[in-house]
Amino acid sequence: MTKKGLLLVGHGSKLPHNKELIDNTASIMAAKNDEYIVKSGFMSLNEPTVEESLKAFESEDIDLLVVVPLFLAKGVHILKDIPGILGLGEGEKKGLFRMNEKEIPLLYADPIGGDPLLAELMLKNAENAIRDHL
Repeated sequence: MTKKGLLLVGHGSKLPHNKELIDNTASIMAAKNDEYIVKSGFMSLNEPTVEESLKAFESEDIDLLVVVPLFLAKGVHILKDIPGILGLGEGEKKGLFRMNEKEIPLLYADPIGGDPLLAELMLKNAENAIRDHL
């Protein structure tokens, strides 16, 4: 059965927490939806790099690849660096991913942005901080 590929992109950090968060999030996503083969990749300081993860998808049986940045807002990585790695022009969200013997659609998702779920999570964190303080 052909699946979709999902590359979860994180920034990377000298501290281990960023890599752990991205890798754990990718594992949770894979466990929750068996339609996807999920891999993680990093812009800097951690491995695998985005390029290495893209290369790893070349041997997978996928018919579409979506790249999802785990970033809050649109900055240089989101607007220029990641699209450049994907072979997309600035502002482009669709392209082609070249695999060994075929090309498949490549889609580039938005960062988290102002999703209401983020506001709910921040309220939850505030309530946890208050509870822990009392």
